[in-house]
Amino acid sequence: MTHARDHFAVWLRDAHAMEVQGATMLRSQIGRIENYPDLRERLQEHLAETEDQAQSLRELMERAPGPQSVLKDVASKLSGTAQGLTSLLASDEIVRICTSIYSFEHTEIATYRVLFAAADEIGDGKAVDVLGKILDQEKAMAGWVESYLDGMTRLYLMREERDLIAKR
Repeated sequence: MTHARDHFAVWLRDAHAMEVQGATMLRSQIGRIENYPDLRERLQEHLAETEDQAQSLRELMERAPGPQSVLKDVASKLSGTAQGLTSLLASDEIVRICTSIYSFEHTEIATYRVLFAAADEIGDGKAVDVLGKILDQEKAMAGWVESYLDGMTRLYLMREERDLIAKR
């Protein structure tokens, strides 16, 4: 099981870097959302969850063998900032933000499914508990965004049409 534990440690570090990136991305997106208060509020809630998740993963990493990847964390922060800036000039930024979040949540779900299975395989009950909780939070966020996409898209299109008419 040594090889399995090594994989688990690497995957845990990757998940931590992913959460650091996610927090950076969420902060950037929250700062730019003005006309969608329900989305802004839910993202603020998820940011708090994401920061807690990163801390929980760091605690699990401290128990796992292998070096900590400070460089990967820094790279993730920069990547999250860059991703947050890419849609700055897009007129349909809110749509892009929502699709980005939806995609990211599903990447996180897949990551936590893998980690959960690995933790179970190596018999790490503490990690199973922590990862199960995080997995539930990510599924809840993905479900919320999925239920939000239709209405948000329609609202965006309606506002866009209204603004075009007003400019004429």
